[in-house]
Amino acid sequence: MKNGLKKWRFLPLVAALAFILSGCGEPFLSTLQPAGEVAQKQFNLMMLSVAIMVLVIIVVAIVYVIAITKFRRSKLGEDFIPKQVEGSHRLEVIWTVIPIILLLILAVPTVALTFELGDTQGMEVEDEEGNREALVVDVRANLYWWEFSYPDQGIVTGQELVVPTDENVYFNVIASDVKHSFWIPAVGGKIDTNVDNMNTFYLSFDGEKAQDADNLFYGKCAELCGPSHALMDFKVKTLSPDEFDQWVASMQEAGEQGDPTFDDETVARGYEVYQEQNCISCHAVNPTQGAGVAVAPNLTTFGERSYTAGILDNRESEEVRAENIKNWIRNSSELKPGNKMPVYNEDKLSNEDLDALTEYLMSLKVYSE
Repeated sequence: MKNGLKKWRFLPLVAALAFILSGCGEPFLSTLQPAGEVAQKQFNLMMLSVAIMVLVIIVVAIVYVIAITKFRRSKLGEDFIPKQVEGSHRLEVIWTVIPIILLLILAVPTVALTFELGDTQGMEVEDEEGNREALVVDVRANLYWWEFSYPDQGIVTGQELVVPTDENVYFNVIASDVKHSFWIPAVGGKIDTNVDNMNTFYLSFDGEKAQDADNLFYGKCAELCGPSHALMDFKVKTLSPDEFDQWVASMQEAGEQGDPTFDDETVARGYEVYQEQNCISCHAVNPTQGAGVAVAPNLTTFGERSYTAGILDNRESEEVRAENIKNWIRNSSELKPGNKMPVYNEDKLSNEDLDALTEYLMSLKVYSE
């Protein structure tokens, strides 16, 4: 009796846990709040699967309850033997045909959707002038950062993907080192980034849903790739089509600029530190450089990134952004174990030079003031 009571104590715990976990969904991350056409179709298919499973569970539960109540030994007696149904063709047909019907109901839309979402012919459609009509982004996964290059626009970004809303965006995905997996949970299913071959797929970003997510979706690596797999994050900024065109123009204009000039002495000193520390051997600060061959993220828009290194939230204030940058430079190996960013302690980089370098990095902006 006591053991029975102890077991019942777990029920409130399970109910409370289920209630708490049900609040984990956020519009920028949750697969249960689809934010695009692809995600919505995948969500609908998932709901169909759940509905079929629940139907089967309910039917089996009803049959089980009827069996244990109608044919109880205390009710019918010790000598009662139920009607034997062995060899019943009717029952054999029922429990053979029904599962087949349920599988067909699930399989037909699954196969159709697999072909539909795998169709990337739209990325090759050209207009009368021979220009590709759709936006194509080349995604390269690295330990533990992401590169996004726009081949038709001739620009590249690191760690933050910028896309227009309400149109299909096609992706070519590949990896530089080990297998990763490109995944924006709220916008669509994941796809592997392989070292040996390129995979292609497309997503669409719903404008209204993007506003609910503050125009910033979270992207993840969905393949166990090393000690910092869980920290291999990127962010997706969504813009209206007109704003996206302006962003592209700004990036292209930034790529045409020559040697930088500075009005602020601290920023100028930071640029000197950047060169003295040979940061440029890994990081480009021009949006037209390094696509596909860089060993570290392009820093052209570093000063306007929402997150530093994909994990340190900069959105609270510029002071927080500065602290995140300094923290990353000093402790990159602790924040993301296994990454290839060198650690710059005070022996390599004085506090004064770190302050100046941080000011320079924060000044790297293209689209925002």
